[in-house]
Amino acid sequence: MTSTPDVPGRQLLLGSVVTPDGVVTDGAVAVAGTTIRYAGSRASLPPACVGVDSPDGWSAGVTLLPGLVDIHCHGGAGGEFGPDAEAGRRAATHHHASGTTTLVGSLVSAPAETLVEGTHALAGLVRAGELAGIHLEGPFLSTVRCGAQNPAALIDADPALVDRLAEAADGALAHMTWAPERPGGDAVPASLAAAGALAALGHTDADYSGAAHALRSAADHPVRGGLPLATHLFNGMPPLQSRAPGPVAAAVAAAARGEAVVEVIADGVHLDGGTVRMVYDAVGPDHLALVTDAMAASGLPEGAYTLGGLEVHVRGREVRLDNGSLAGGVSVLLDQVRWLVRDLGVPLVDAVRAAATTPARALALGGVGSLAEGGRADVLAVDADLELVQVMRAGAWLPRPATNLC
Repeated sequence: MTSTPDVPGRQLLLGSVVTPDGVVTDGAVAVAGTTIRYAGSRASLPPACVGVDSPDGWSAGVTLLPGLVDIHCHGGAGGEFGPDAEAGRRAATHHHASGTTTLVGSLVSAPAETLVEGTHALAGLVRAGELAGIHLEGPFLSTVRCGAQNPAALIDADPALVDRLAEAADGALAHMTWAPERPGGDAVPASLAAAGALAALGHTDADYSGAAHALRSAADHPVRGGLPLATHLFNGMPPLQSRAPGPVAAAVAAAARGEAVVEVIADGVHLDGGTVRMVYDAVGPDHLALVTDAMAASGLPEGAYTLGGLEVHVRGREVRLDNGSLAGGVSVLLDQVRWLVRDLGVPLVDAVRAAATTPARALALGGVGSLAEGGRADVLAVDADLELVQVMRAGAWLPRPATNLC
């Protein structure tokens, strides 16, 4: 495609359209300014949309997806979400241009003052519309299951710190990962709900009953109609065993009942394909949220980088600490959609639901996550191989990413 408009206006995008209900092969998406006015069959276009021009060079052979929604991301393009707002802006730009038009910025565990400073910086990006919210991954996490979190920064639950962080977030705090077995952990869901944020079970050594109780407590403190989360299922928690089912089984059971959403890093590194397919078959796309857990090296070459002050090494698609522990990812969400569809046999509609609709619903992010009338005009055009062709965000076309990971 060439000569696509830089200024939002009336546009008609033709191709196969992935709607919440299925794929419309001869479809159309009509955009007016920043808003979707119609998405569905071309034959049923409203009269007001007939005669609207498509962008110059537009090919009706593309497939149109909703902009993807990543609710757990630490950075990209060399930038890490934290006190440096410009680094966070660089990371957001990378993921937007790669098809993730709605992004929640995640902060790793750190001393309280650093977390407050980082939260304040990300709140500015939320106000500017570059992020959709803030995710705190800690610091109330298990030292036994800390993964790439700095164990020196992990502390017992502290409602006063939640209040400080919520004040710094200025209404932008979306969710927080916590280990319920830490002293004071029982109070976290209520503290977060008072701050307008959801609780996410993760980096925990809790047993099945403790994890199940924590998820029920989180469900008892709903926020904006969202759902409790399990942070990157399987990672940062004990393995699922027949006589020690642990938090994995508790989270999958809650999601299967419709009471929670489980995050899955479907990058082919954090989980085997069979594991991802099993979770999808068990809970369905309405309770499965694909996340990248991406760090600053997303979109960059192999080499040494940092995450929360810890040195990590990128080789291929793997990011590891010196001790071998996985330390975040380097994928973008469209990579994961492609893997689910092409390698795991997941229907495209369901893969898109898990990468857009479900994460938006879990955090009650309105107006994004699906191609539907009245929603924000976030649209991806992809080719037959699900490779990115073009990204529209809020009705404006974005430049292609400067780097391409996979």
